Amino acid sequence: MDLGLLFGILGTWALILWAIASSGEMAAFVNVPGVILVIGTCFTIIFFSWPARNVKGIFKVIRTVASHKGQSVEKLIDDLVSYAEIARRDGILSLENATKDIDDRFIVNGIQMAVDGTDPELIEQIMTTELDNLVERHEVGRGMFETLGKYAPAFGMIGTLVGLVVMLANLDDPSKIGPGMAVALLTTMYGSIIANALCLPMADRLARRSSEEVLLKTIVIKGVMAIQSGDNPRIVEQKLRTFLPPSMRGDQEQAA
Repeated sequence: MDLGLLFGILGTWALILWAIASSGEMAAFVNVPGVILVIGTCFTIIFFSWPARNVKGIFKVIRTVASHKGQSVEKLIDDLVSYAEIARRDGILSLENATKDIDDRFIVNGIQMAVDGTDPELIEQIMTTELDNLVERHEVGRGMFETLGKYAPAFGMIGTLVGLVVMLANLDDPSKIGPGMAVALLTTMYGSIIANALCLPMADRLARRSSEEVLLKTIVIKGVMAIQSGDNPRIVEQKLRTFLPPSMRGDQEQAA
């Protein structure tokens, strides 16, 4: 479990619940019709906006984000440099044995194509296409949460309008003004909470995850192409370390 994600979710919702509980009137913040209206319409609108095959994968997206363990860019660069050293010392065909210990299929496929003597342009084209498809899949997951974040407050406002109509239609009956006002105010709160304490932060998290993975995959592509062309391992390292911020390039940059 990603501890940062866990802390963010639990901390945010705990503070919201604390603010509600501190009022001493928690029951006043519960309105079943309002909950059903906002959550129910969020559930149905996602099927309206996205194909069912994408919606079915939304829980997989959540599970992937929650269980994600970030990969070190520096370690990835070190691994690619070590493969370049093996290829330089023993020949590129020797990397076929090294791929048996690599868990990342993207790296394995790239190195395997290089070992097989695939045309460099074709290797780069295949790996870039795979990266583009990855980005597209990530965009689907992020887009669904952005959709929910966009529509949840709007449906909260619809609930507000419903509540106001009920209230105004029963001004002569004071007993019905309270429930109407409750729906009017609470549905806006429900929609805002769903959007800002869940959906939009999750969309931002997915966007960040996508950026990190694109960076890693780009480094792999550049590394495989450098290995395939027979570059000196020091040159491979210098090429790949340009993807790091200056503060993380360390002694290699100073030596240059």
